[in-house]
Amino acid sequence: MSRNPRYDILFEPVTIGPVVAPNRFYCTPHALGTGNQMPHTRAAMREVRAEGGWGVVNTGYCSIHPSSDDLPLPYCKLWDDEDIKVHALMVDAVHRHGALAGVELWHGGSGTGNRMTRMPLVSASGISYDSSYPGWMNLAQSRPMDKKDIRDFRRWHVDAAKRAKSAGFDIIYIYAGMNFGPYQFLLPWMNRRTDEYGGSLENRTRLTCEIVEDMKEAVGQTCAIALRFSTDELLKVPGETMESEAHEVISMLSDLPDLWDVKSSSWVRETSSARFTGQGAQEPINSFVKPLTSRPVVGVGRFTSPDEMVSQVKRGILDLIGAARPSIADPFLPKKIDEGREGEIRECIGCNICVSGYHDCVPVRCTQNPTMGEEWRRGWHPERIAPGDPESNALIVGAGPAGLECARALGQRGLAVTLAEASEELGGRVNRESTLPGLATWARVRDYRTQLIQTMANVDVYRGSPLSAQDVIDFGCDHAVIATGALWTRQILTTEAYPITGFEGDNIYTPDDIFAGAEIESPVVIYDFNHYYMGSCLAELLRKQGKDVTIVTTANAVSAWTFMNNELAEIRVRMIELGIGIVLEHYLTEFSNGSAKLMSIYRDRTVQSIDCGSLLIVGSRKADDDLYQELNSDPDRLVDAGIKSLRCIGDCQLPGTIAHAVYSGHECARTIDTSDTAVPIRWERPELLINP
Repeated sequence: MSRNPRYDILFEPVTIGPVVAPNRFYCTPHALGTGNQMPHTRAAMREVRAEGGWGVVNTGYCSIHPSSDDLPLPYCKLWDDEDIKVHALMVDAVHRHGALAGVELWHGGSGTGNRMTRMPLVSASGISYDSSYPGWMNLAQSRPMDKKDIRDFRRWHVDAAKRAKSAGFDIIYIYAGMNFGPYQFLLPWMNRRTDEYGGSLENRTRLTCEIVEDMKEAVGQTCAIALRFSTDELLKVPGETMESEAHEVISMLSDLPDLWDVKSSSWVRETSSARFTGQGAQEPINSFVKPLTSRPVVGVGRFTSPDEMVSQVKRGILDLIGAARPSIADPFLPKKIDEGREGEIRECIGCNICVSGYHDCVPVRCTQNPTMGEEWRRGWHPERIAPGDPESNALIVGAGPAGLECARALGQRGLAVTLAEASEELGGRVNRESTLPGLATWARVRDYRTQLIQTMANVDVYRGSPLSAQDVIDFGCDHAVIATGALWTRQILTTEAYPITGFEGDNIYTPDDIFAGAEIESPVVIYDFNHYYMGSCLAELLRKQGKDVTIVTTANAVSAWTFMNNELAEIRVRMIELGIGIVLEHYLTEFSNGSAKLMSIYRDRTVQSIDCGSLLIVGSRKADDDLYQELNSDPDRLVDAGIKSLRCIGDCQLPGTIAHAVYSGHECARTIDTSDTAVPIRWERPELLINP
């Protein structure tokens, strides 16, 4: 297939100072959960984007000095010459595929913790950024930078830029956004200085301007200098001569940097999930930039549609299509567009599981792309997979996310695959959960896989085909894979996992009952100790049906785990806007006679009652593994039937997220013909430096 001509504009080269990007596909700087500690993992994760056609591939945030230390969160660094070789590994990997490599130089100012280096925090005026995130709070305040600090600050940027040039980078960033480094000088409420670096906007912009000039003088003849700038906060500040101070900063610096990378001041807003924002949501904060500069402009917006990408360019919003999450979900997105295979794009669903990986301080994971983070460690590639024995056949029972991914990957390997689904629809839990408010994009998990499976002559799909253990035995397969999912239970547990008994009878429901169409009586109490999206999504669904809803949870927030994927605050706002009652840090102790009794999880054991016509329990799920257990209980029966392997995958093996299920299905497909399922995994090992 050949490229659709309407997408030609996306493949035009773009000049960025002294370098040229081969196309408009731009992997913006974003953390991968690796940092300098995992150089091979990081290089492989970046390289696959370059191989997939992204014209520019950047690092994540890269510290320029020990006074900018973000541990335990994993970050890059260029503190000394020893760090150069770590970055050169990634640069060489990116260059192998003809892409440009960029590095985001970063100093956190008062927006970091220096927990490891224990160096004093510095800021424009000693005013520290106030984080509401407990894990990011810092008990030490920052001190105002004096003139020596400012000279050092400029020198640190220059030294890091020179090291970046030595590592081979083509684009070198200065990060003036998100309350980091020079950005704190730009904000009038954080910059109270009375010298030449404070007061007027010209003075507040001085440090940023000086650093760009310093870096251009040091490396600008061979490397492009990019300025990453947050606009949304300064857009609210009226300018003296223009609409806002954001307009004036862009106009003032205009053509000084070689590239403008425009972003939000809040990582939570910038990575807002698909539940709360759609594609192109950053346009209100970046659409004004291009008329004010002749330099190319890049911005993000969770772009997955090539038509929307073209629109951004033709309407003069962006020159380069920035991406983090879409490039994680499909590193080969540009190549698929170039080859006329847009229908094969593995579209980002905006669930932000990738964000949670960073918060967990592990390599980024992805619901859609199970190979993410496994490129070096396990040698997995998002598009290639080792061929299997075409004479072998596999039977997969269950076509949820795990079964679909297993069937797709086994089909790609060339095995003869039969996929049997008990219902008439493929997709399993995805079919149900994608109907919840804000989760429509989750259907892409199903659609991407079913679409590819339909093109595979070696994969047969049977709907409406519930199978018994004897059916599996009689089928005559080499490999049997059970992917029958899990069911929500009515079991109620304490925070210590002790079961609370006495909750049986009418008007007690689980999410499965709601999905099955149960009509429940208002007012509804949702007792949520699952702590992810299900409780709040069902609350929103039922509230929009006109029911009075109260969420009760043992946690200190609604959907407490969603701190990890940056949804927590937006979920709380949504609950408040909809008038949904919230009772935090309480157990449910009794439900009867139209009321629910609650008790504090703390020492105060006072019991309170709230009206409750229906109780919806969102807690634990139980693997629907009866079929697997029956087959697994008689190994001789399997041998006699010629079944060489029996696997249990996805929620049937271990109830978890859709990301867990997809990964489980993919891993099964890659290892199904190996006798040892514990495939060796490579680990990054620190170098031991023995001092004399």
